[in-house]
Amino acid sequence: MFDTFVTHPMQEALTFFYVLTQKAGYPSYGLAIILLTVAIKLLMYPLTVKQVKSMKAVQEMQPKVKALQEKYKDNKERLQTEIASLYKENKVNPLSGCLPLIVQMPILMGIFFAIKEYTYQGPTSFLWIANLQQGTSLTDPSDPYFIIPLLCALTTYVQQKQTTTEMTQQNKMMLIFMPVFIGYITITFPAGLGIYWVVSNLVQIAQQWFMYRNTAAV
Repeated sequence: MFDTFVTHPMQEALTFFYVLTQKAGYPSYGLAIILLTVAIKLLMYPLTVKQVKSMKAVQEMQPKVKALQEKYKDNKERLQTEIASLYKENKVNPLSGCLPLIVQMPILMGIFFAIKEYTYQGPTSFLWIANLQQGTSLTDPSDPYFIIPLLCALTTYVQQKQTTTEMTQQNKMMLIFMPVFIGYITITFPAGLGIYWVVSNLVQIAQQWFMYRNTAAV
């Protein structure tokens, strides 16, 4: 069922964008993956707006939440009730910011299997990448300079940093751990998936910059 509703449509979409690159005179699966990624991010833009609005609302509530934590530090049950009431009164749902991430997971899995199991009808090289279907390894490197894993880590860091306003110890750890983790696992993933992750992060960074800069947009 997952193949039918997610993986196969992703493969069809990838083929569609590859045909577009052929018609443009530059057949490239790498470029097709980039176009597919941009299309997905544009389709998910309303969810991104919802995520950013939720994050900003939660951030604005933090001074009041801290005041409640100080006031009811010896009464955990009352604290949870007061915080829930605070969010309800201000019509803020702290969990709504997770929705785009939940939606993106099956899409990411679909692209992973779409690229891994895709029957390529043209060259699988792209720029410095020898094979979009292969991961990066020391014995058979498709990305001999490890540029894609590094870009995955860097863009993940920037994307996280952009939305982190309060540098708690936990946030500092996540700012380091997540980029390192993403960069590490990208080494074993098909290079095409790494391109998807980098471009997706770049579009997300641009969208968030625009929305934070233009408060009227959110």
